[in-house]
Amino acid sequence: MNTVISGPIFRLFYRTAKQLCIGAGIGLLLCPASFAANYSVHDSDSLTQQLKTVIAGDTISLQAGTYFGHFEIYQPIELVGEPGAIIDAEGTGSAISIFSSDVNLSSLKIKNWGADLYELNAGILIKEQAQRIRVESSTLQGDGFGVYAENTSHITVANNVIVGNGELYKLDRGDGVYLKGVDVSVIHDNKISYVRDGVYLETSTNSLVFDNRFHSAQYGIHYMYTKHDEAYGNQVDNVDGGYAIMSSEFVNLHQNQASNTLDFGVLLNISNHCIVSNNRISLGHNPQGTAELGNEGKGIFIYGARDNEVTHNLFSTNDIGIYMAMGGEKNKVYGNQFVNNKIQVKYVGDSLLEWSHNGRGNYWSGYMGWDTNHDGIADKAYRPNDNLDKLFWLYPEARFLMNSPVVAVLRWVQGQFEFGPATGIVDSFPLLAPDREL
Repeated sequence: MNTVISGPIFRLFYRTAKQLCIGAGIGLLLCPASFAANYSVHDSDSLTQQLKTVIAGDTISLQAGTYFGHFEIYQPIELVGEPGAIIDAEGTGSAISIFSSDVNLSSLKIKNWGADLYELNAGILIKEQAQRIRVESSTLQGDGFGVYAENTSHITVANNVIVGNGELYKLDRGDGVYLKGVDVSVIHDNKISYVRDGVYLETSTNSLVFDNRFHSAQYGIHYMYTKHDEAYGNQVDNVDGGYAIMSSEFVNLHQNQASNTLDFGVLLNISNHCIVSNNRISLGHNPQGTAELGNEGKGIFIYGARDNEVTHNLFSTNDIGIYMAMGGEKNKVYGNQFVNNKIQVKYVGDSLLEWSHNGRGNYWSGYMGWDTNHDGIADKAYRPNDNLDKLFWLYPEARFLMNSPVVAVLRWVQGQFEFGPATGIVDSFPLLAPDREL
């Protein structure tokens, strides 16, 4: 049962008894529950003073009001905001800096911290080796990072609303959650918007990111040099890119959604042993995109990535369903649905790639094939592109000829004869019906 301490003599007795209790190793089993204190503060000075005097296990509650300044936590405590309590960093630095492990922050409203990303200005700045930090049920609004942590472990960010400054250029904003060198993090049920990246993970391991909502950002989730991560149930809308997996390994991206992306829904860039499955990626469109620049809206962009598995995803109504380039050949692609993309596949390479696995390929809208044995698989292999498509990709200035009678004749001749070694994409077992579960 928590005790509210009021008198100075009793306060001194409490602190001394608790310190002796902890020092003797009696700790959490026998003694400290009765000594855990719940302090209530009402202004900036009382909060600053209380943060200097609390002991491990204490709770500080913020009464309604505005707390101006920057606050530092050096003990494993809980900091809780009551309705109407606001921490205002007055436009500089970090609002809250955490130096201790085992700190819980909840129900806080934090705003107006600094915009200097080089100085790591953040709503909540978690210092190195401050482990087992939990940030939940709070609202953060400011220019720099929302939550920043580096070289630590066991960070949880849950049920928060994090809002950046939409008037800043995207790359000048802080990320909603930035974790660098963090092992074991759980980020879930947050709403993050108007930031650079919703969640940015660098040289981190064993992250779990699920059931978050991202919009109006550069990327929803951005992995960089990470390993053994999982993300599911996330929704991304109105961003440059949905899920960027870059120079990472063993990322399991499944059951997520992305829509209204400018560049890509999913990016696999020089990443290995990743699984991209059961995601719904739609409406990837760049109004300024051109074939010359290769910046059309892509459902998934595979660039220099290998030994990955792309399966049972829906790529619909994008400028390009799947774009593969620069050594991205050695991946498994099967069971996906390519529906109403302006260009279903764009692959400029010299290999012949088989996009099926164990006798099952992908579903291609607009493809009409025969199925004489009624097994749901076309009797004839499907080639989504031919050599003329590749020619137009390499020389986009010739695209005005695409619908000319000469090109129609060349396509017919190409279909009758094989000129040189076959290259491009072949699906030997194209599916004739989409998976209704996606």
